[in-house]
Amino acid sequence: MAKLSKKHKEALSKFEKNKEYSLAEAIELVKSITYTKFDASVDLSVRLGVDPRKANQMVRGSVTLPHGTGKELKVLVLCTPDKEEEAKAAGADFVGLDEYVQKIKGGWTDVDVVITMPSVMPKVGALGRILGPRGLMPNPKTGTVTMEIGSAVKAAKAGKIDFKVDKYGIIHSAVGKVSFDEAQLSDNANELLNAIVKLRPSSAKGTYVKSIYLSSTMSPGIAIDTKSVNA
Repeated sequence: MAKLSKKHKEALSKFEKNKEYSLAEAIELVKSITYTKFDASVDLSVRLGVDPRKANQMVRGSVTLPHGTGKELKVLVLCTPDKEEEAKAAGADFVGLDEYVQKIKGGWTDVDVVITMPSVMPKVGALGRILGPRGLMPNPKTGTVTMEIGSAVKAAKAGKIDFKVDKYGIIHSAVGKVSFDEAQLSDNANELLNAIVKLRPSSAKGTYVKSIYLSSTMSPGIAIDTKSVNA
């Protein structure tokens, strides 16, 4: 068994492992048990009562966090020449088409968001095996395949995030940084949780939100009371 570090032991001593806390309490605890020297991410893990193997129980969507993610996202826009100026004016970091398609085929994926337009999806679709596993594949459902290129870029830069239930029925997503104040983290977390609740599939039976954990990079997870969310 791995030996616990002094700081990890100290973190574990500050909360009860089997107790469920309110969101406000969990945020306060996570901030107090984070000892990293860098500005750690604060993450939510939400386990849902769905079977992601069934298409009618897949939960995926996007949401714009009120206070952003705390991370400067690099946005790539794959578009036709007539949309390039719109993308650049909105703040895209990389804009083009064929040259970036070739770069991605060569293994380049140094971006956080990829936005494209319907007419070039045949070219982008060929990149699915590279972009898909990295969560970068554009999708109309998340607003990353659109003719409104400028708006999509601005939304991504402002803190729009995509989320998707994994094969275990869990959604993992960052909701800010430890340097955020408690109100900012609460606003962001509630925005994500509300979005997840609104996407409850009609075919999902029983308890929808089964568990919620809040943690930071390298910190233990704090269990959050799910009653308010399920209500």
